[in-house]
Amino acid sequence: MVDDLLAEGIKPFVTLYHWDLPQTLQDLGGWENRDTAYRFAEYAGVVGAKLGDRVRDWVTLNEPLCSAWIGHWEGRMAPGIKDPAIAVRASYNLMLAHGLGVAALRESAPEPPSVGLVVNLSPCEPASASAADIRASQIADGHINRWWLDPLFGRGFPADMTEVYGVELPEQPGDAEIIAAPTDFVGLNYYFRQLIKADESVPVLGFSQVEGPNPEHTMLDWEVHPAGLEELILRLAKEYGAEKIYITENGSAWVDSPDASFIVEDPNRTAYLEGHLAACVRAVEQGAPLAGYFAWSLMDNFEWAYGYAPRFGLAYVDYPTGTRVMKTSGKTYTNLIQTHRTP
Repeated sequence: MVDDLLAEGIKPFVTLYHWDLPQTLQDLGGWENRDTAYRFAEYAGVVGAKLGDRVRDWVTLNEPLCSAWIGHWEGRMAPGIKDPAIAVRASYNLMLAHGLGVAALRESAPEPPSVGLVVNLSPCEPASASAADIRASQIADGHINRWWLDPLFGRGFPADMTEVYGVELPEQPGDAEIIAAPTDFVGLNYYFRQLIKADESVPVLGFSQVEGPNPEHTMLDWEVHPAGLEELILRLAKEYGAEKIYITENGSAWVDSPDASFIVEDPNRTAYLEGHLAACVRAVEQGAPLAGYFAWSLMDNFEWAYGYAPRFGLAYVDYPTGTRVMKTSGKTYTNLIQTHRTP
């Protein structure tokens, strides 16, 4: 596949881990087991040695939040565990795996690699001006954003959140330095902001999300809020000093269906793309080091626990036959990137 991409003039950007943990490792404890981080590093070294002469850009992990919180805390994704303590330990070992993976890639790749971590972030805003909601939004920001960014940028795991979790981290000497190994970029995945209210019925965290006020929501009921992307890009640049940022996922799911001529009109997705690209432009105009943007996704695809129902693609896929056709949003996006036109 790498060779075919290169032959077509496409630069491969390889993600080593997008939640596909081998069952053998899961049987040994999965991400709760510290050893899994070392097995990941071995894997990163093997792949780096094999493809590093042709692949320069590497992502260690995609969205460790989903692996840890959704997979081990909420149980809505693999491995389907619902245990906050296990989730916290898994989150730690995922970040350790990232740091070890960075080192393994740098050691194994024949050519100097560009390596980063991809995090999915959301602005967390209080649902009201009450002290309780403001405090809840701060906890939400720690859980969703700072828990990953702080150790990545050398600040260690946030102490206020370890207090909230009440879980002792499986830290060993030297771990913080491994996790904070210098990277070449940070990847930002953005889909929605979160409006947060205090909710004592929610164990441990004490907050829940309320529906955003914007009238437009995707088929997954995600609020369309392009300003949140601009906010996060600037936060990475100003608060964390990120020197290179990629938008590694940004997109929307809608109910798409072809007409009798197999043409797929999707004006909502087109407007979504243009709105979020405009947010990127605004961030760049304010000095943000934004280096690139990846639309999610090229084609309709299997969306994990959601199955095949949500369609994120710029190209429509007829699943029974495999037939693919570019949606109008894909044609618009093609024109944007070919002409370098800004929305």
